[in-house]
Amino acid sequence: MSGLSGKGVVPDDLVQVGFIAGAYGLVGGVRIRPFSTDADALLHATTWWLDKPGLRDVEVKRARMHSGDVVATLVEITDRNMAEALKGAAVFIPRSQFPQLDDEDEFYWADLIGLDVENLQGERLGTVHDMMSNGPQSILRIKDPAQPDSEERLIPFVDQFVKKVDREAKKVVVDWGLDY
Repeated sequence: MSGLSGKGVVPDDLVQVGFIAGAYGLVGGVRIRPFSTDADALLHATTWWLDKPGLRDVEVKRARMHSGDVVATLVEITDRNMAEALKGAAVFIPRSQFPQLDDEDEFYWADLIGLDVENLQGERLGTVHDMMSNGPQSILRIKDPAQPDSEERLIPFVDQFVKKVDREAKKVVVDWGLDY
């Protein structure tokens, strides 16, 4: 599973972890805007999957943090023009290759997507359809798939509001009213 040939078998647990924001340097480096502030998965994976021009695997020579982005050199990307051609490409990594978390109260955003959300009163608020960050904290983006025209709920992912994440039951329990 290396190189731009895309000959590797596509893993079924790919998670988008960022996108290529542009070239870095003159010898084919790329600048990746990660979706996570720590970007551990990007920094430790030796193979990434890119979706431009089609989904394929690329081997990572080196990756490091630089001013909030990840800068990396990839096998077979040898000049700035090749790197610029990748601008906008989504970057994926198999979930199975994410670093292990040390604490059972830590979660990757990808693990929260799709979980049902209910409040302390047992009322269903919807499903986590996405996550976002406002800087100091992550925010759950909740939609009710049964009501596509319903408003999105934004719930800060902090102890004050998120009381329990039960991955086995596939739900998040929050201290949040239906009318918030």
